[in-house]
Amino acid sequence: MKTDQLISALSADRLAPTRPIDRSILIALLGGSALAAVVFTMLLTVRANAVESLGDWRFVMKFIVTLGLALPAISLLLRSARPLSVRMPWWLLLIAPSILGIGVASELLSIPPAAWSRRLIGHNAMYCLTLIPVLSIAPLVWVFAALKRGAPERPGVAGAVSGLVCSGIAAALYATHCSDDSPLFVATWYVIAVGVVTLIASFVGSKVLRW
Repeated sequence: MKTDQLISALSADRLAPTRPIDRSILIALLGGSALAAVVFTMLLTVRANAVESLGDWRFVMKFIVTLGLALPAISLLLRSARPLSVRMPWWLLLIAPSILGIGVASELLSIPPAAWSRRLIGHNAMYCLTLIPVLSIAPLVWVFAALKRGAPERPGVAGAVSGLVCSGIAAALYATHCSDDSPLFVATWYVIAVGVVTLIASFVGSKVLRW
């Protein structure tokens, strides 16, 4: 290839429109979440008394906590996709645990100690530990594909934040089916499921998001 042809090719590549990484990640989240919703409808159903349960603060709190984790973590995810060192507002991740802590305290004060273990164990612990990770798979795959178009400075951190976002979305989906509304149950089994997804995503991210 002649020099002038090489220069023209490089210039054309440089001027070709590219999708901003933020937009790519948000599109991946929307697409992955939609696919997770499809998987949900194939495996589960929304609980029959969901509308009536909106009057129960415990039921509503599940969505405040799960989405209160996923939505702030999106801001961290967008920042983690860039190669430059930027200040990460990690304090945003304290919102959901703080709300959950208040819910747990309220639950402990409102029911007798003899009922604590029953509320914590619930009826759907194994479903929770299984289905939240399963529902996280599609969003994670899409988000990782989008992150590959960026340049995460810390791939493991980018993977972990992706895990938090996607497992938070998955947990919110699962919460529409789960009949265990106690904050004690959420603080145990939902947290374990989200933690497992986050750890796995961090490990995978450290391998596949390197550049």
